[in-house]
Amino acid sequence: MDLMTFDVVVIGGGPAGRALARACAHEGLHTAIVDRHPQRPPTATYGAWADELPPNTPSKSVSTTVRAYAREEHLIQRTYVVLDNAKLHELPDTVEVLQRPEPARYTFNATGARKGRAEQTAVGLVIESDSTETTLMDWRGDGDTFLYTVPLGEGRVLVEETCLAGRPGIPLDELRRRLHTREGAHRNSEEEERVRFPLDSPRAGGLAFGASAGFIHPATGYSVATSLQLAPKVARAVVRNEDPEHVIWSRKARMVHAMRMRGLEALLRLSPEETLDFFEVFFRLDVELQRAYLSGREDVRGTAAAMLALFRTTPGHLRWKLLR
Repeated sequence: MDLMTFDVVVIGGGPAGRALARACAHEGLHTAIVDRHPQRPPTATYGAWADELPPNTPSKSVSTTVRAYAREEHLIQRTYVVLDNAKLHELPDTVEVLQRPEPARYTFNATGARKGRAEQTAVGLVIESDSTETTLMDWRGDGDTFLYTVPLGEGRVLVEETCLAGRPGIPLDELRRRLHTREGAHRNSEEEERVRFPLDSPRAGGLAFGASAGFIHPATGYSVATSLQLAPKVARAVVRNEDPEHVIWSRKARMVHAMRMRGLEALLRLSPEETLDFFEVFFRLDVELQRAYLSGREDVRGTAAAMLALFRTTPGHLRWKLLR
């Protein structure tokens, strides 16, 4: 009997693991996924820029008007979407669902992020609203947290008080208090969303994918769009008997990640007032420079250009902190 039961086994049934399993099955690979609770779609809200996503990615809502507030209001010329968790949870019939790993030519760890030191925390409420606009960041508050507001479709909106980066992150109880003190955010809601995950999570050993592989953007906390982008490429590498690690972490991706980690360290050093100044400068950048830093995982030149532009236009009292 062949000891290698499967071509690919993916351990972890979240959006990243299921994206990889679907992509491998689409390539004709004998694929299985280890998911002890396969009937439970994720409940977290996953947002992404539309231009980061593969064609036909299922979404629950689309925002063509996206705003940010630091010292002033900024209109961001990009489309923002909230992903459809139920559809991302679906698997083709050819993918076998296991309760424990079995032998495979390739086994991918997609169980989520390892513990780190810096983290993002947030508390959100789902309220009734017909708004179709997204507020990516509203720093008009205590300065070290911002309000994130995104439509979920069907007359529902998520309003979320967020600590972008802390070591450790601001406690959930404090975020909940701040959220309820904001005008309009205290309306009755029985649906609360709680967020806590590391921004500097070390990569898991062996083959890993998604947050386990360190896909979390150190300055934003986003990772799902990267997983959806890379899953088909990883599957094709497996079909060609190439090392998937070369797709998961190319040389350019490692260079960009190192620059983003420097950006995280700079954010962690800023006071609330300095944070407001920093994001005022960031949202004044050309949208292509914003896109490069937020979404260009292999865009070494664009990421470097964005960071240089930030440094050149940042007030003098912040520059030394960005250089440290």
